[in-house]
Order: sequence, then C-alpha cells, then structure tokens
Amino acid sequence: MSELKVNNLRRTYGKVLALDGMSFDVADGEFFCLLGPSSSGKTTTLRAISGLEELEHGSVHFAGRDVTESAVQGRGISMIFQTFALYPHLSVEANLAHPLRRSGESASDIKKRVGEVAELLRVTHTLKRKPTTLSGGEQQRVAIGRAIVGRPKLLLLDEPLTNLDAKLRDEMRTEFKRLHRELGMTMLYATPDQIEALTMGDRVGVIREGKVVAIGTPRDLYGAPTNTYVAGMIGSPPINFVTATAPSDGEIALPFLDQPVEAPGVSSGQPLVVGLRPHDIALANGEEGGIPAKIHLTEPLGDVTIIDIRTRDTDMKMVLREEVAARFRVGDEIAVKFDPRNLHFFDPSTGARAAHAAT
Repeated sequence: MSELKVNNLRRTYGKVLALDGMSFDVADGEFFCLLGPSSSGKTTTLRAISGLEELEHGSVHFAGRDVTESAVQGRGISMIFQTFALYPHLSVEANLAHPLRRSGESASDIKKRVGEVAELLRVTHTLKRKPTTLSGGEQQRVAIGRAIVGRPKLLLLDEPLTNLDAKLRDEMRTEFKRLHRELGMTMLYATPDQIEALTMGDRVGVIREGKVVAIGTPRDLYGAPTNTYVAGMIGSPPINFVTATAPSDGEIALPFLDQPVEAPGVSSGQPLVVGLRPHDIALANGEEGGIPAKIHLTEPLGDVTIIDIRTRDTDMKMVLREEVAARFRVGDEIAVKFDPRNLHFFDPSTGARAAHAAT
C-alpha cells in the first residue's frame, strides 16, 4: 500500500506563512493533483512530503508509517522538479543509471532496469547522447526515467511541464496518464494550470494561501464549486459573477432579468453573488424570453469563440462554436438564454456556496 496522508502542515519563512494547516489524503495508486496559483504552497508541500523541508507542525504518513522525520532516501518517494535537473556531462544512459549506482545495485541490474525504463519512455535511441542534444520532450522523459528507475512507491511532480511549449505540454499530459496507467504508481502532481489538473487528476485539491480549500473530482469541482475561489479557479473561460438580492424566500432577482428565478434555500433580502458559466449561456434563436445583449468582443480559439456580451449594464462571457460565432461581429445585437438550474449562488461575505437553483 502506498497511501499518503498529509496532516496539518505548517511552514514559515520569516514572516511569510508558506503552509497553514495543509491537509489532504492521496489513495494508493491515485493520480492526485494540487491546483493553485504561484506562491500558494504547492512546491513547499511537495518538498515537505519528500523530506526536503523542515516542518514546524504537522505530520506526513506514507505506506502505513510516519515519515515526518525520516531521511529523504528512506521514504520510497521520488520527485521531478520544474527544471529537468539532468547532469549535462553524463550520457542519458548514465543519467538514468545514477540513482541505481548510488543505491549500490549490481551492474547487470542497472543495465536491465535502464533498458526497461528507456523503452517505457521511448528514449532508447538517445541513451548514448548528452541531455543538451535532446529536445525538451526527450529531456523531460529522461527526467521522468531517472525518477522512476528506482521504482518509488510515490512520485511527486512539481510543475514538470512549465518549461515546455504548448504542443509538448499536450503530449506530456498524455504521457503522464499513460505512465500512471501502466505503472500503477501513486502520483502527486502540483500545477497552477487548471487544464493539467482537470485532464490528469483522478481528484484535485485546490490550494489557497497554504491550505487545501476544496477536494473533489474535476466534474464535482466544476459542477458544484464550494466557494467563489474554487468556482473562479475551475473552468475556462472563467465563470461569470454578478451581484444580486433575493426579493422573497426561494427567489433571486438578477440585474439582467425582468422576473426573479427560483433559488431554494435563499432567504428574503439576502445579498448574493451569482455565478453563471460561459458554456451555460446560449443563443435564444428567436425563442420567447430571450435576453437582449450586445457583442463587445470576440476571441476566436479555433473550434470555439469566446464572446464578450453586455446585457443591461452587466458584462459576461459566453462560448459559441466557431461556425456559429462566425456569423456575428462586434456591435451586433443578439438574444441569449440560460437554464436557471445552472446558476451557482454564493455568500458575498464568506464566498461560501449558498444554494443552487432547483433541478
């Protein structure tokens, strides 16, 4: 078993609080992603788990034992950093073999394991070359190989795709999922990129200011965000937020609608922040009750286009298929609609989820 339990970690650097009660669990064999902006505590968390950071409080349990005070080498954990950190003067083969030589493996075992890892990662043809002669994707594969050649029980990945171009990032996301499936290894992946987290993670932990504020599957975090921070972190383009009030119990008045919509659990007079995802806004196409809007900006993305609209002094974004969006220009008047069941309601004072429209 290689279950990971991180409990109430605290770490400060002078007056900077890097970790403030960081807690989460990773199941055996799970691909778990930590999602958060820069300086939110992702790297410090991974370094603490691997034993590279001294903790002021908290504990790390892995594979059934407390490793909080264990030496780095004895944890059965390997880590891949943002930079490839390969030895430039050594061949790819020597880079892959280095962890095994350091642990005293026999020459025959080293040759066998290096060959297996090189084949798994499709870098066999590079074994005699130096890292500086490789492409970015090949260097990343070698860095992965060096991390897994010792067969760790847990692999930590600290923003490993940051230094790759967009095409290579797409390829390596697929590669990581393939490796996870084939190796069955527990993986903890830290990233500021929601696409990476949502496409790779079995579950995602959203970090804010040194602590995890929400954990769930990508579908759950998108469909039922626990607060405005999570709602804003998950989804591209970002969710639309508008302020509103409840004229009576169970109803809410939106600034761009003539009639209130149902909002079960909302009390009369309660102020709210309302979230509506751009993908949940559609063209009314002549249907009765369409909301008048004006196009202010278009952002073509290939297969889809993001449309910035204004309706009754409220600015929002919507998403249209490119073949549909191509009919419109900036300044055009359109009518839009949405299903009230797709609205998300939050308390403006705490940001916490307040209610959801009736299903």
